[in-house]
Formats: sequence, structure tokens, C-alpha cells
Amino acid sequence: MSLDLRIPMGLMFTLTGVILTAFGLATNGNADLYAKSLGINANLWWGLVMLAFGLTMYLLGRRAQKRMEKEPLPEVTDGEVRRGH
Repeated sequence: MSLDLRIPMGLMFTLTGVILTAFGLATNGNADLYAKSLGINANLWWGLVMLAFGLTMYLLGRRAQKRMEKEPLPEVTDGEVRRGH
């Protein structure tokens, strides 16, 4: 069984997105902190972007993993791969 790279990558981006979104929500009223970004709460917005990206990657990886588990493994004979079609 092989692990789809999108699953750990999705979990990493999701966790980072949650942390960044929480920090953005906690510092939402601090005008001094966001003065350099023209008053835009960049932590909140990029946290939401990372959260959405991470969830998308995780869900796509899980869907592919389930699809791989349903398909039978190809037969290997003398270095050749035969699909049985």
C-alpha cells in the first residue's frame, strides 16, 4: 500500500491554515499590527486560503486512496505488468 502525497501535505497545510486563521481572528482589531499591509488582515485571509487548499488536497488524496484500495493489483509476470483486459 502506498501513501498518496496529498494526504500529509493536506494535513500540514490544514494545520498551518487553522493556526494562521486563529491568529488572524485573535488580532483582528489591532490596527498597528496591520498598518504595513494597508489595514488588511493578511493572517486571516492567507490562513483561510491555506485551510481551503489543505482540505482540498487532503480530500483528493483520500478519494484517490479509497479508489486504489477498491481496484485489484495488477499481475506481475517476468517483469511485465498485465492488467487482465
